[in-house]
Amino acid sequence: MKSITLKDFTFEKGLVLISGPCVIEGRDEALYAAERLQKIVAGKRLSFIFKSSYDKANRSSIHSYRGPGLEKGLKILQEIKESLGLPILTDVHTPEEAKAAAMVVDIIQIPAFLSRQTDLLIAAAQTDAIINIKKGQFMAPWDIEQAIEKIHSQGNERILLTDRGVSFGYNNLVSDMRSIPIMKRFGYPVIYDATHSVQLPGAAKTHSSGDREFIFPLSSASIAAGADAIYAESHPDPSQAKCDKANMIPFDDLERYIDRWLRLYEVAR
Repeated sequence: MKSITLKDFTFEKGLVLISGPCVIEGRDEALYAAERLQKIVAGKRLSFIFKSSYDKANRSSIHSYRGPGLEKGLKILQEIKESLGLPILTDVHTPEEAKAAAMVVDIIQIPAFLSRQTDLLIAAAQTDAIINIKKGQFMAPWDIEQAIEKIHSQGNERILLTDRGVSFGYNNLVSDMRSIPIMKRFGYPVIYDATHSVQLPGAAKTHSSGDREFIFPLSSASIAAGADAIYAESHPDPSQAKCDKANMIPFDDLERYIDRWLRLYEVAR
Protein backbone atom coordinates (compact mmCIF):
# COMPACT_ATOMS: atom_id res chain seq x y z
CA MET A 1 0.00 0.00 0.00
CA LYS A 2 1.36 3.42 -0.98
CA SER A 3 2.14 5.68 1.96
CA ILE A 4 0.49 9.07 1.46
CA THR A 5 1.73 11.59 4.00
CA LEU A 6 0.32 15.08 4.52
CA LYS A 7 1.79 17.46 7.08
CA ASP A 8 2.12 15.45 10.30
CA PHE A 9 -0.05 12.43 9.44
CA THR A 10 -0.19 9.48 7.08
CA PHE A 11 -3.33 8.01 5.57
CA GLU A 12 -4.07 4.49 6.86
CA LYS A 13 -2.43 5.27 10.21
CA GLY A 14 -5.55 6.59 11.88
CA LEU A 15 -8.91 7.91 10.73
CA VAL A 16 -8.90 11.07 8.59
CA LEU A 17 -11.83 13.49 8.34
CA ILE A 18 -12.30 15.75 5.32
CA SER A 19 -14.97 18.33 6.06
CA GLY A 20 -16.20 21.85 5.44
CA PRO A 21 -18.97 23.69 3.58
CA CYS A 22 -19.67 22.49 0.06
CA VAL A 23 -18.88 25.91 -1.39
CA ILE A 24 -17.18 29.07 -0.12
CA GLU A 25 -20.02 31.43 0.76
CA GLY A 26 -17.74 34.33 1.66
CA ARG A 27 -14.43 35.03 3.40
CA ASP A 28 -15.87 35.50 6.88
CA GLU A 29 -18.14 32.46 6.57
CA ALA A 30 -15.29 30.23 5.38
CA LEU A 31 -12.93 31.38 8.15
CA TYR A 32 -15.62 30.85 10.76
CA ALA A 33 -16.32 27.34 9.44
CA ALA A 34 -12.65 26.38 9.45
CA GLU A 35 -12.10 27.73 12.97
CA ARG A 36 -15.20 25.99 14.29
CA LEU A 37 -14.25 22.67 12.72
CA GLN A 38 -10.71 22.93 14.05
CA LYS A 39 -12.15 23.31 17.55
CA ILE A 40 -14.54 20.39 17.05
CA VAL A 41 -11.71 17.99 16.13
CA ALA A 42 -9.23 19.34 18.70
CA GLY A 43 -7.99 16.59 21.02
CA LYS A 44 -9.63 13.78 19.04
CA ARG A 45 -7.69 10.84 17.64
CA LEU A 46 -8.10 11.75 14.00
CA SER A 47 -6.50 13.99 11.39
CA PHE A 48 -8.46 16.80 9.77
CA ILE A 49 -8.46 18.34 6.29
CA PHE A 50 -10.57 21.42 5.54
CA LYS A 51 -12.58 21.25 2.32
CA SER A 52 -14.51 23.92 0.46
CA SER A 53 -14.94 24.79 -3.21
CA TYR A 54 -14.22 28.11 -4.92
CA ASP A 55 -16.53 27.10 -7.77
CA LYS A 56 -19.23 24.45 -8.14
CA ALA A 57 -19.28 24.08 -11.90
CA ASN A 58 -21.70 21.14 -11.83
CA ARG A 59 -24.96 22.71 -10.70
CA SER A 60 -28.48 21.69 -11.67
CA SER A 61 -29.60 25.21 -12.62
CA ILE A 62 -27.98 28.16 -14.34
CA HIS A 63 -29.30 30.24 -11.44
CA SER A 64 -27.55 28.22 -8.71
CA TYR A 65 -24.82 29.85 -6.63
CA ARG A 66 -21.41 28.61 -7.74
CA GLY A 67 -18.94 30.31 -5.41
CA PRO A 68 -16.55 33.28 -5.45
CA GLY A 69 -14.50 31.97 -8.36
CA LEU A 70 -10.92 30.77 -8.75
CA GLU A 71 -8.90 33.87 -7.85
CA LYS A 72 -10.93 35.11 -4.90
CA GLY A 73 -11.65 31.59 -3.65
CA LEU A 74 -8.00 30.54 -3.63
CA LYS A 75 -7.07 33.69 -1.68
CA ILE A 76 -9.61 32.71 0.98
CA LEU A 77 -8.32 29.13 1.13
CA GLN A 78 -4.73 30.38 1.38
CA GLU A 79 -5.68 32.64 4.28
CA ILE A 80 -7.29 29.69 6.09
CA LYS A 81 -4.23 27.53 5.46
CA GLU A 82 -1.79 30.16 6.70
CA SER A 83 -3.79 31.47 9.66
CA LEU A 84 -4.98 28.12 11.03
CA GLY A 85 -2.31 25.74 9.76
CA LEU A 86 -4.88 23.41 8.24
CA PRO A 87 -4.32 21.21 5.19
CA ILE A 88 -6.75 22.17 2.42
CA LEU A 89 -8.66 20.24 -0.26
CA THR A 90 -10.58 21.79 -3.13
CA ASP A 91 -11.89 20.56 -6.45
CA VAL A 92 -10.76 21.63 -9.91
CA HIS A 93 -12.49 21.52 -13.28
CA THR A 94 -9.91 22.41 -15.94
CA PRO A 95 -6.19 21.84 -16.50
CA GLU A 96 -5.57 25.54 -15.89
CA GLU A 97 -7.41 25.42 -12.57
CA ALA A 98 -5.39 22.38 -11.50
CA LYS A 99 -2.13 24.27 -11.90
CA ALA A 100 -3.41 27.36 -10.06
CA ALA A 101 -5.06 25.46 -7.20
CA ALA A 102 -2.01 23.27 -6.62
CA MET A 103 -0.01 26.38 -5.75
CA VAL A 104 -2.30 26.96 -2.75
CA VAL A 105 -3.97 23.76 -1.56
CA ASP A 106 -2.55 20.42 -0.44
CA ILE A 107 -5.03 18.16 -2.24
CA ILE A 108 -6.65 18.86 -5.59
CA GLN A 109 -9.81 16.87 -6.15
CA ILE A 110 -11.04 15.50 -9.46
CA PRO A 111 -14.85 15.73 -9.36
CA ALA A 112 -16.76 12.52 -9.98
CA PHE A 113 -18.26 13.71 -13.26
CA LEU A 114 -14.75 14.57 -14.51
CA SER A 115 -12.95 11.41 -13.41
CA ARG A 116 -12.43 10.30 -17.03
CA GLN A 117 -11.19 13.67 -18.33
CA THR A 118 -7.69 12.80 -19.48
CA ASP A 119 -6.34 16.34 -19.87
CA LEU A 120 -7.52 17.28 -16.37
CA LEU A 121 -6.01 14.17 -14.79
CA ILE A 122 -2.68 14.68 -16.55
CA ALA A 123 -2.52 18.37 -15.57
CA ALA A 124 -3.27 17.44 -11.97
CA ALA A 125 -0.57 14.75 -12.07
CA GLN A 126 2.00 17.32 -13.17
CA THR A 127 1.56 19.39 -9.99
CA ASP A 128 3.05 18.84 -6.54
CA ALA A 129 -0.35 18.35 -4.92
CA ILE A 130 -1.88 15.10 -3.72
CA ILE A 131 -4.67 14.09 -6.10
CA ASN A 132 -8.02 12.81 -4.87
CA ILE A 133 -9.93 11.06 -7.65
CA LYS A 134 -13.65 10.76 -6.98
CA LYS A 135 -15.00 7.69 -8.76
CA GLY A 136 -17.72 8.71 -11.18
CA GLN A 137 -21.30 7.76 -10.40
CA PHE A 138 -21.32 6.00 -13.76
CA MET A 139 -18.25 3.84 -13.05
CA ALA A 140 -17.71 0.40 -11.55
CA PRO A 141 -15.07 0.40 -8.80
CA TRP A 142 -12.52 -1.44 -10.97
CA ASP A 143 -12.86 1.27 -13.65
CA ILE A 144 -10.90 3.66 -11.42
CA GLU A 145 -7.75 1.84 -12.53
CA GLN A 146 -7.80 3.76 -15.82
CA ALA A 147 -7.81 7.10 -14.01
CA ILE A 148 -4.94 5.90 -11.83
CA GLU A 149 -2.93 4.95 -14.92
CA LYS A 150 -3.38 8.45 -16.33
CA ILE A 151 -1.87 9.89 -13.16
CA HIS A 152 0.91 7.29 -13.24
CA SER A 153 1.76 8.28 -16.82
CA GLN A 154 3.22 11.50 -15.40
CA GLY A 155 5.25 9.72 -12.74
CA ASN A 156 2.90 10.72 -9.92
CA GLU A 157 1.89 8.24 -7.22
CA ARG A 158 0.42 10.66 -4.64
CA ILE A 159 -3.15 9.47 -5.12
CA LEU A 160 -6.28 9.12 -3.03
CA LEU A 161 -9.47 7.40 -4.24
CA THR A 162 -13.01 8.31 -3.19
CA ASP A 163 -16.28 6.42 -3.52
CA ARG A 164 -19.51 8.40 -3.63
CA GLY A 165 -22.03 5.82 -4.74
CA VAL A 166 -23.26 4.86 -8.17
CA SER A 167 -26.31 5.99 -10.17
CA PHE A 168 -29.32 3.80 -9.44
CA GLY A 169 -32.38 4.67 -11.47
CA TYR A 170 -33.62 8.24 -11.68
CA ASN A 171 -32.38 10.86 -9.16
CA ASN A 172 -30.87 8.26 -6.86
CA LEU A 173 -27.53 6.79 -5.81
CA VAL A 174 -26.64 3.56 -4.07
CA SER A 175 -23.49 2.75 -2.11
CA ASP A 176 -22.03 -0.70 -2.67
CA MET A 177 -19.53 -1.21 0.15
CA ARG A 178 -17.68 -3.78 -1.95
CA SER A 179 -16.29 -0.75 -3.81
CA ILE A 180 -14.02 0.11 -0.88
CA PRO A 181 -12.01 -3.14 -0.69
CA ILE A 182 -12.05 -3.39 -4.48
CA MET A 183 -10.49 0.07 -4.89
CA LYS A 184 -8.03 -0.59 -2.08
CA ARG A 185 -6.58 -3.39 -4.23
CA PHE A 186 -4.98 -0.69 -6.39
CA GLY A 187 -2.73 0.21 -3.48
CA TYR A 188 -4.00 3.64 -2.46
CA PRO A 189 -5.99 4.97 0.51
CA VAL A 190 -9.74 4.96 -0.05
CA ILE A 191 -12.13 7.65 1.17
CA TYR A 192 -15.89 7.35 1.57
CA ASP A 193 -17.90 10.44 0.63
CA ALA A 194 -20.68 10.16 3.18
CA THR A 195 -22.62 13.28 2.23
CA HIS A 196 -22.66 13.11 -1.58
CA SER A 197 -23.56 9.42 -1.39
CA VAL A 198 -26.93 10.36 0.13
CA GLN A 199 -27.55 13.03 -2.48
CA LEU A 200 -30.56 12.75 -4.78
CA PRO A 201 -29.12 14.42 -7.91
CA GLY A 202 -31.51 16.88 -9.54
CA ALA A 203 -34.44 15.53 -7.50
CA ALA A 204 -35.67 19.02 -6.62
CA LYS A 205 -35.63 20.06 -10.30
CA THR A 206 -33.49 23.21 -9.94
CA HIS A 207 -31.20 21.61 -7.35
CA SER A 208 -30.30 18.30 -5.77
CA SER A 209 -32.04 16.89 -2.73
CA GLY A 210 -30.75 14.33 -0.27
CA ASP A 211 -31.38 11.93 2.63
CA ARG A 212 -29.25 13.24 5.51
CA GLU A 213 -30.61 10.55 7.86
CA PHE A 214 -28.53 7.90 6.08
CA ILE A 215 -25.15 9.65 6.42
CA PHE A 216 -24.22 7.98 9.69
CA PRO A 217 -25.23 4.37 8.87
CA LEU A 218 -23.53 4.47 5.47
CA SER A 219 -20.35 6.12 6.77
CA SER A 220 -20.23 3.57 9.58
CA ALA A 221 -20.52 0.72 7.08
CA SER A 222 -17.71 2.24 5.04
CA ILE A 223 -15.38 2.25 8.06
CA ALA A 224 -16.19 -1.41 8.67
CA ALA A 225 -15.45 -2.09 5.00
CA GLY A 226 -11.99 -0.53 5.31
CA ALA A 227 -12.34 3.17 4.44
CA ASP A 228 -9.30 5.18 5.51
CA ALA A 229 -11.07 8.52 5.63
CA ILE A 230 -14.55 10.02 5.82
CA TYR A 231 -15.44 12.86 3.51
CA ALA A 232 -18.39 14.64 5.10
CA GLU A 233 -19.35 18.15 4.08
CA SER A 234 -20.66 20.21 6.98
CA HIS A 235 -22.20 23.62 7.65
CA PRO A 236 -23.17 25.74 10.66
CA ASP A 237 -26.78 25.73 9.45
CA PRO A 238 -27.42 23.56 6.37
CA SER A 239 -30.92 25.00 5.94
CA GLN A 240 -29.28 28.30 4.99
CA ALA A 241 -26.50 26.81 2.85
CA LYS A 242 -26.10 27.97 -0.75
CA CYS A 243 -25.25 24.47 -1.98
CA ASP A 244 -26.19 20.91 -0.98
CA LYS A 245 -28.29 22.00 1.99
CA ALA A 246 -30.15 18.66 2.08
CA ASN A 247 -27.09 16.50 2.62
CA MET A 248 -24.57 18.46 4.69
CA ILE A 249 -24.02 17.68 8.38
CA PRO A 250 -24.81 20.44 10.90
CA PHE A 251 -21.76 21.36 12.96
CA ASP A 252 -23.75 20.57 16.10
CA ASP A 253 -24.10 16.93 14.99
CA LEU A 254 -20.59 16.44 13.64
CA GLU A 255 -18.81 15.98 16.97
CA ARG A 256 -21.18 13.17 17.96
CA TYR A 257 -20.60 11.49 14.61
CA ILE A 258 -16.82 11.79 14.99
CA ASP A 259 -16.81 10.11 18.40
CA ARG A 260 -18.83 7.18 17.05
CA TRP A 261 -16.73 6.90 13.89
CA LEU A 262 -13.59 6.71 16.00
CA ARG A 263 -14.97 3.88 18.12
CA LEU A 264 -15.98 1.97 15.01
CA TYR A 265 -12.58 2.57 13.42
CA GLU A 266 -10.79 1.17 16.46
CA VAL A 267 -12.97 -1.96 16.41
CA ALA A 268 -12.67 -2.41 12.64
CA ARG A 269 -8.88 -2.13 12.74
